[in-house]
Amino acid sequence: MSGTARLDKLLANLGYGSRNEVARLVRNERVLLDGTPVDDASARIAVTDDLPTRMTIDDEPLDPIPGLTLILHKPIGVTCSHRELGPLVYDLLPDRWRRRDPAISTVGRLDKETSGLLLMTDDGALLHKIISPKQHVTKHYLAQLAQPLRGDEAALFAAGELILEGETKPLVPADLQVLSPTSVRVTVTEGRYHQVRRMFAAVGNHVETLHRDCIGKLALPADLEPGDYRQATAADIAAIFS
Repeated sequence: MSGTARLDKLLANLGYGSRNEVARLVRNERVLLDGTPVDDASARIAVTDDLPTRMTIDDEPLDPIPGLTLILHKPIGVTCSHRELGPLVYDLLPDRWRRRDPAISTVGRLDKETSGLLLMTDDGALLHKIISPKQHVTKHYLAQLAQPLRGDEAALFAAGELILEGETKPLVPADLQVLSPTSVRVTVTEGRYHQVRRMFAAVGNHVETLHRDCIGKLALPADLEPGDYRQATAADIAAIFS
């Protein structure tokens, strides 16, 4: 994001409260820019990438400005939804971030029992670019199976002829790398509902655990614990499309 914005609108859109509440923060000298209290909530300020390092609110750095993309290590047991019951991925973020405008959304979904790399962003254009079939962005999964492979799965997945139960359109070819008789690495470019689990169901097997470790060439950081997240860099975003 670049250009200028009214301070009260910017902070309201970042979830710090209504414009009146933001004005109260300013009056109470709780908003500082370059160490100096801001004295006018309606002032226009330059919205630059370094603003979160220059502005503080209650002595805490400003939240990331719009154009935010997160790399999150989704744990098992949380749902990629705003509405379902139980723990949600949005619960892993600061409460204030639920009030951001534009809103933060997941880039696609991982089901409740799948762990691993999940992207979240408030950049609608980036979100649609990543999930667009035209981009052929690869998603890589590690799966543990209930039964040993029978031997023909890799050829079936690569043929582009496998049809999932309840559907009529064949899957786009997918790659299967065998790691052991019951563990595999699967690479897909589509994002159909429960796709990897249903692929193995179609060949008479069952996925016991599923973990996504890469999107494109962006790997889940080894030091990112389940439930933790960090802001994606420009290099991270570029790696998705490599």
